[in-house]
Amino acid sequence: MTHHSPSPPDFDEIIDRVGTRCSKWDDMQATYGVAPDDGGLAMWVADMDFRPPMAVQRAVQTVAAHGLYGYPGANRPYLDAIRWWMENRHGWSIEAGWILTCAGLVNGVAMALDAYTEAGDGVIVMSPVYHAFARVIRASGRSLVELPLAQDDGLYRLDWPAWEARLTGREKLLILCSPHNPGGRVWTPGELRQVADFCIRHDLILVSDEIHCDLVMPGHRHRMTALACPDIADRLVTLTAATKTFNIAGAHIGNAIIADDALRNRFRGALTARGISPGLFGMDMAAAAYSPEGAAWVDALVEYLDGNRRLFDDGINAIPGLRSMPLQATYLSWVDFAGTGMTPAEFTARVERTARIAANHGATFGTGGETFLRFNIATPRARVAEAVARLKEAFGDLQ
Repeated sequence: MTHHSPSPPDFDEIIDRVGTRCSKWDDMQATYGVAPDDGGLAMWVADMDFRPPMAVQRAVQTVAAHGLYGYPGANRPYLDAIRWWMENRHGWSIEAGWILTCAGLVNGVAMALDAYTEAGDGVIVMSPVYHAFARVIRASGRSLVELPLAQDDGLYRLDWPAWEARLTGREKLLILCSPHNPGGRVWTPGELRQVADFCIRHDLILVSDEIHCDLVMPGHRHRMTALACPDIADRLVTLTAATKTFNIAGAHIGNAIIADDALRNRFRGALTARGISPGLFGMDMAAAAYSPEGAAWVDALVEYLDGNRRLFDDGINAIPGLRSMPLQATYLSWVDFAGTGMTPAEFTARVERTARIAANHGATFGTGGETFLRFNIATPRARVAEAVARLKEAFGDLQ
């Protein structure tokens, strides 16, 4: 492995993504009526307006320069890179044989439903939560079971007494979003232990989606569920990916890391039955990213995102009626408009029509999201400042 000492990344660089078949910018007008050519700001889709580390660019250029794009094999460097990253960044020692590759983590969730549940089974999520979970659960003919998170001091909390009463006994699997999207919560080891005990009590498979595990704000520490709860390996599927961390979501590659042989064989069976295997570019991009150079880039990124977070939160919380949930991880700010007294249609119209900002509608994240919008702050700081200024103006009559 050649180690380069690249110049520090320039996250302030404005990169024009319009017209590049970029969902975040090119689908914004059709989805929200916010036009990029009219100064519209895209703050919805969860990808970043930053280039990945140069190591990733070099990997893609190496494949392109070779010019042959046949079936990929010999994927040991890719598996070793994942193992290196988990050991060095998270203190988690895994074996290459535990790693199964899926076509991104939404696909990973779908494969888990396929492997461990039947049509009609209950699948539990803690709502509000990443909207693709509900979409995949419903599309696969499973029954969505929402356990609404409680709020305490403006942060999401697990609400066990209320949740126990909601179960019917048909539930077979629980999807944990850790860190939590859209609330930005880093679950503590104690909370992860409670989730594990809940799964043992109700005989549930636990799918722990840890795609945001590398994007944790200073002062907080993510714990892998597998480390916090080593006794539940026989029911635990950990989903991870380089795609969110390094802004390579278009590669559609992710991992299911499963220590238990029987559990892993069932997941592998689902992948095989659906004919799913990884693409050439994705594996090389992920292997390049999971490196010392990639690690240095992530450290710089998190520092930059933390500055964006402070700027955005200070601005939002200065507007009467608006409150952003304290962000412990992810680059997704979850803003509550309940204090404005407006209906969702009213506050959303102000954000989209007046401020010309496209943000995810809270209701799409399920029960408890109705008064919120989710803003993606992984964009150059000048844009974050512009968004804050526009929102202050759009809600200026509340001062």
